[in-house]
Amino acid sequence: MQVSAKLAPTFDYPVLERFWRRADELGFPAVWNYDHFYGLTDPVTPTHEGWTSLAAMAVVVRRARVGCLVSGVTFRNPAVLAKMAVTVDHISGGRLDFGIGAGWHEGEHRGYGIDFPPAGQRVAMVDEALTVIRRLWTEGAVDFAGRHYTLEGALCEPKPLQRPHPPIVVGAAQPRMLRVAARHADEWNMPSTDPQEWAKARDELDVACREIDRDPASIRRGVQLFLHPDDPEQVDGQIAAIDRYRDLGCQHVVLSFYQPPGDDLLQRCAELL
Repeated sequence: MQVSAKLAPTFDYPVLERFWRRADELGFPAVWNYDHFYGLTDPVTPTHEGWTSLAAMAVVVRRARVGCLVSGVTFRNPAVLAKMAVTVDHISGGRLDFGIGAGWHEGEHRGYGIDFPPAGQRVAMVDEALTVIRRLWTEGAVDFAGRHYTLEGALCEPKPLQRPHPPIVVGAAQPRMLRVAARHADEWNMPSTDPQEWAKARDELDVACREIDRDPASIRRGVQLFLHPDDPEQVDGQIAAIDRYRDLGCQHVVLSFYQPPGDDLLQRCAELL
């Protein structure tokens, strides 16, 4: 099982940089951030933008893979997002994992004047966006006329360093998004609720794969576990749950820290590797 580390960009930049650098030094195979404009528990929490901070992470982190878990589909035109991702792939020397999801934080959208369609429409946008993004990464001039996006002779040069493209990680928990993951994902990730809830979604993903004649084993299975370093008992419980996820077939655990972990805790987590 792979274990990687994540810290939201809701802390001063020097704190983020220390976390990225130390996680890389300790041998975590991947380091992540997230894509929000507001703090999640308190909207006024200072929050750095996800993709520009990811570009900085790609320079600081020298060995681990880097990624945003996950980008909200509503925030950016997918052709622009494809271009941004290629840029980070080049900055990192071909170490980008590309995460995307349907988005959920309505307050951010309302505050910034960004449309927040119903859930079903957002899911359809992810499906269409991934079709567009994959074509831009692998083809020349792209024409596309969809329900949500239109491209006319769109170019995305240079192409990603990773061929055919960076791994696509789809964040999903509900059946409609799991069907999108079945169509597009190299990896599926679900935020932690309970191991049995994760297993239920895993089974639904298997069904969605079989419906389109895709081998379910071709999609790596992941979970995001949330750790609160200010609450050692909560951290102990989450770390103890890792074995249960592994036994259920989970292949990748992302440890998402709500506060910057001390060096002892980060080292303890690195020992899980």
